[in-house]
Amino acid sequence: MFAYIIRRLLLLIPVLLIVGVIAFMLIHLIPGDPTTALLGRDATLEQREALRDQMGLNDPLPVQFMNWITDAVRLDFGDSLFLRMPVTEALFDRVQPTGLLTLYSLSLAILIAIPSGVIAAVRPNSLADRLLMVMSISGAAIPGFFFGILLILLFAVVLGWLPSGGYVGIGDDPVQHFRYMVMPALALGFSSAGLLARLVRSAMLDVLHQDYVRTAYAKGLPERHVVVKHALRNATIPALTVIGTVLATLLGGTVVIETVFNIPGMGRLVVQSVTRRDFQVVQGAVLMVATIEVLVMLILDILYVYVDPRIRYGSD
Repeated sequence: MFAYIIRRLLLLIPVLLIVGVIAFMLIHLIPGDPTTALLGRDATLEQREALRDQMGLNDPLPVQFMNWITDAVRLDFGDSLFLRMPVTEALFDRVQPTGLLTLYSLSLAILIAIPSGVIAAVRPNSLADRLLMVMSISGAAIPGFFFGILLILLFAVVLGWLPSGGYVGIGDDPVQHFRYMVMPALALGFSSAGLLARLVRSAMLDVLHQDYVRTAYAKGLPERHVVVKHALRNATIPALTVIGTVLATLLGGTVVIETVFNIPGMGRLVVQSVTRRDFQVVQGAVLMVATIEVLVMLILDILYVYVDPRIRYGSD
């Protein structure tokens, strides 16, 4: 297992290099010039060229990339053009709202999806099964930003129970923090819950027809014991795989949800940076998210062993 983890960590290097190349090329293909955003449209051509030389934007793209990737290895992503601070500091200032929003959304999706999928599989074609599947399909079909707007209209405008937007740090006021995060987490997690619930239902239906489950029923074991201890544990393996995909979807969804709910997180920062042509921030954020995603997939691979002891990672 230790050798497998080391190999996966070493594979992180080429993955991040490829992600870095793609992010670098895409951000430089966006129309516009950061010097125009910084100096304004009234700036002269000489002023713009002087600023481009100062920022290194007149260097060939391979030279710019090598300079950036060399600094990134040392966790130095440069300075933000507009925030006037190191990119690493800007990202870490925004990582708490995004990280907590993603964690709440993923937890909410799992808490909704697993019971729903199990109930629907244990009672297939029943009224409960049909209702739960309609809800899951609705969750997957409704865009998160639209569902978020509906939540704002209901709970903030009509009922006045929750604030319509903003953010309070969990260390500043935990109660207000959760009041501000309820609607964004629900808007972001509801669609993922629908996808995960359908997967859990499908996996449970396959497992419930296996011989060892029928044997457990034949021995007279209670249904709850058979479903939870025998069936659900084996149905969790494909669900773990999809959780990694769900996490990537949630991290991408924060870009829109943070804008809708005015949350000062990484997603909103990336949107603002793309608009401003703040290359360094966008590249640093993409690389950070890619690192998180790869590490999460590694953790899920390790969890497979504990969910199913038959799985072993050999040395070859």
